[in-house]
Amino acid sequence: MPHLTLEYSANLEADFGALCQELAATLVAQRDERGAAVYPIGGVRVRALRCDDYCIADGAPDAGFVHGTLKIAAGRSDAVKRATGDALFDAMKRGFERQFAAHGLALSLAIQELDEGGTWKHNNLHQRFRKD
Repeated sequence: MPHLTLEYSANLEADFGALCQELAATLVAQRDERGAAVYPIGGVRVRALRCDDYCIADGAPDAGFVHGTLKIAAGRSDAVKRATGDALFDAMKRGFERQFAAHGLALSLAIQELDEGGTWKHNNLHQRFRKD
């Protein structure tokens, strides 16, 4: 973990590939109060899912949305979660400044903590980045 999923309305034109790269780099750059990396690079996942079927507010065709859901393992401090959310949301806002200025746009982000007892993982990516 962390896994960030962006859902977005199909009427938005943006470089979601570049945005995913920027958001992944933002996650990797996060540090805790001691300066240690918060999220292991081998656990970082960022994806964008286009929503073809949606209705926003009054159904106006020029209204768009992007909603991010960040899933993280439990145990991080409130300060770390706040810093992570702020950094991700700032990047999202920068990525959609033009669209926000031109028409209706709803941007949102939520962080969900997952209990390790309710997750299953089979991942060899951590080994690739371990510096033993």
